[in-house]
Amino acid sequence: MPLTYPPRRSRTRRLLAAVFAVVVTGTVLVGCSDSDGPEDSVDAFLAGWRSGDLHAVGFRDPTGARVPAERVVEEIRELSGALADQPPTLRRSGEPTITRDSAEGRITVEWTLPGDTRWAYERPIRLVRGGDDAWQVIWEPSLVHEALLRGDRLAVRRVVAPRAAVLDGAGAPIVAARPVVRVGVQPNEVTDAAALARQLDAAFRAIRPAITPPVDVSDLPKQLADAKPDAFVEVVTLRAEAYQQIRPRIYDLPGTKFREEKLELAPTREFARALLGSVDPATADDLAAKPDVYAEGDQVGHGGLQGRYDERLRGTVGLSVGTERRGSDGTWARTETEVFRKDPQPGEPLRTTLDPATQNAADAALRGERRRAALVAVRISDGALLAVANGPGAAGENLAFNAQVPPGSTFKMVSTLGLLDRGAVTLDGPVDCPKTFTVDGRTFKNSDNFALGKVPFRTDFAKSCNTAFAALAPKLDANGLADTGRALGLEATWNLGVDAFTGKVSTGGSPAELAAAAFGQGTTLVSPVAMAAATAAVARGRWEQPKLLLDPAPGQPAPAGPQLTPEHVDPLRTMMREVVTKGTATALRGVPGDPVHGKTGTAEYDDNPANTHSWFVGWQGDIAVAVFVEKGGSSADSAVPITARFLRALA
Repeated sequence: MPLTYPPRRSRTRRLLAAVFAVVVTGTVLVGCSDSDGPEDSVDAFLAGWRSGDLHAVGFRDPTGARVPAERVVEEIRELSGALADQPPTLRRSGEPTITRDSAEGRITVEWTLPGDTRWAYERPIRLVRGGDDAWQVIWEPSLVHEALLRGDRLAVRRVVAPRAAVLDGAGAPIVAARPVVRVGVQPNEVTDAAALARQLDAAFRAIRPAITPPVDVSDLPKQLADAKPDAFVEVVTLRAEAYQQIRPRIYDLPGTKFREEKLELAPTREFARALLGSVDPATADDLAAKPDVYAEGDQVGHGGLQGRYDERLRGTVGLSVGTERRGSDGTWARTETEVFRKDPQPGEPLRTTLDPATQNAADAALRGERRRAALVAVRISDGALLAVANGPGAAGENLAFNAQVPPGSTFKMVSTLGLLDRGAVTLDGPVDCPKTFTVDGRTFKNSDNFALGKVPFRTDFAKSCNTAFAALAPKLDANGLADTGRALGLEATWNLGVDAFTGKVSTGGSPAELAAAAFGQGTTLVSPVAMAAATAAVARGRWEQPKLLLDPAPGQPAPAGPQLTPEHVDPLRTMMREVVTKGTATALRGVPGDPVHGKTGTAEYDDNPANTHSWFVGWQGDIAVAVFVEKGGSSADSAVPITARFLRALA
């Protein structure tokens, strides 16, 4: 049989096909370096994820079915949930590995969470070669995160740190979890809402104001009418002790319901309230002022130490990223899956010098006072502030530290020390106490217009003779009173960790101003804490700045004052004792315990002599005290009885 050959054109075609096959085979083996390899599709996918435009990428689902790019964009956004508006930083991790018509690589996903927290992880990405030789991404929700399924989304939750405690001088928390009862009403069990409101109002009025503030139930009928029939319409949250006071009166009332809980509270509602401040849900003002710090529902310190040291006490918020799943009704519910967590950093406690027993005694002493008042107690031996009380009740203004008022005759303690330092008076040296004394046309008089005549100076002091001090004023010279006041810490720059007014002592001025300043009138202004510290200095023999914060301790406390001359301060102490034994504070004579020393004061605050503040300063044992009652009138009627209640409670 003769040999035959295929046409030349067919042989050429077979040869070209073989060469093409070799080239294609070579391309598959080294596809990672080809210009249209899987890495290009991965890069295009990552760019499109961030931009929201994936039309440059082809997609298949795990079954091989085509997936429109628009659907992938939509699903990525839904899966991203709370992070949808902040696309992650994306990058390819190395080159994909190719096996025939499939490839697998890895991508790094890095989200920027609130607070500039970084959350990064790797995900595998699979690709297949399409019929047109283009590499297509296999789309599945786990590409966004391994924990995600279709119908899930990421959710970010702030994890609030435990708020640190404000501690007392012994290191025990002042604010702690204490039992409360939430009193509410269920509308569908009430037949006469107005009658119920009247009964609740009568019961709430029976609670002592120191335990619970007034409760307004006037709007209760409307609240019940507007609420769902089976709702719990909260009326008030009561401390457990307040609830027990009125439980028999409200427990069986129609519709009343009770929920027992615990809240972070001080020992009493009034406990150093103005100094400590309060911790309350974030207000609209809080959220507006610090939107990057607070969120709705956060507990925020307001006023006092809680407000000033809120950042320290609050700590640092943490984050939890979890998943939410959409239910059949279209609502989202958080699952138990947590995919990332940044733990919160607990706040740091604030340790104070406050002593609970002393503070409770101070609060109780002011409890019956209807006028604004303050009581400050200082431990003489180390200057620790043991009690800072403001009344009536849980008063919000810290008069104890911030009042700027005339000291009245309590300032005779300062004047007398100045006179003794200058040798102008002695204990028994005679000093006239007339009914009136006139300086430059201004007439000074004594309380109730009394006159003692020429008596030992100790008697002038014990009986608080204004005219005697007005006559002695020239012996202090223009700056003498201020110099002595400064030796007792007045006008100094203190660093207590909170603001405090340290006083302003009258200097210079007319002879009439000097005369008025000698017994605490004129332009001299003080605060209760300043007078408590000055009194402690007399008892101690040297002024030292009071202490309030132990941790963090103030970095620059005021330097100690000069040592007081014993020959001068001892007679002053004697006279302050005689104020109690035979002078204007004899109501304190029977207080149990160590001898009480002190000085009363009645301070005019305007041009009407009938308008006066009431003062007492003094000490017993190791505790110095200053009591101030705004518009309190005679000290014998207000400041002295408060002092007696305070000291008796400590006895």
